[in-house]
Amino acid sequence: MVAGAKIAIVVPAYQEGRLIGRTLAGLPDYVDIVVVVDDASSDTTATVARCSGDPRIGVVVHPENRGVGAAIVTGYRRALDQGADVLAVMAGDNQMHPDDLVGVLRPVLDRTADYAKGNRLLHPDARTMPWARRSAGRVLAALTRLATGLDIGDSQCGYTALSASAARQLPLEGLWPRYGYPNDLLGLLAAHGMRVAEVPVRPVYADESSGVRPWHALVVAYVIVRRWALTRLGT
Repeated sequence: MVAGAKIAIVVPAYQEGRLIGRTLAGLPDYVDIVVVVDDASSDTTATVARCSGDPRIGVVVHPENRGVGAAIVTGYRRALDQGADVLAVMAGDNQMHPDDLVGVLRPVLDRTADYAKGNRLLHPDARTMPWARRSAGRVLAALTRLATGLDIGDSQCGYTALSASAARQLPLEGLWPRYGYPNDLLGLLAAHGMRVAEVPVRPVYADESSGVRPWHALVVAYVIVRRWALTRLGT
């Protein structure tokens, strides 16, 4: 626990058999619940997670691939069922440094925000991010700001914390299920008048391979415009 709050970490994972062990081994001791959601991997992701030896870790396996957004919603619901007060997300690819977790949690724990997210561009190591990813991220953040009215600088960072009370108020069943879910969630938060904060987090790039492709930016742009239109229509 931190400040008397029960902390849950949701770990969405797909084909992360090589890196999921590193991710789970680095989780801080103050985390109470860990929910690994294996999104129908064909490798050893679920097996490695189950064999971690950490009693905090539970594993949920999707029978078919549903997307990272859907995996996070599954994890949120499981963590809520276990009485979590704050729901954080750390991806299974070991790209989110555990030392930054307390900073991501802090605005939610202090009740100054309903949702807090990392901003890699605010960190001194921002230039270690690939140039193309930084550039695309800035464009998508600008589009997200325009559509939501939120002061967001790194809309694509998935290192986040959401209060349990906010999670219960959001129509999470309508969250975009695949790549682009962070932008859709920001749109949902804005539509429900919830407070969003950003905190610096370090970008981590080691020997993992990125699944991000140039056409993903077009998908994210579509997701942003879609949520804006749904909000305007009141649906």
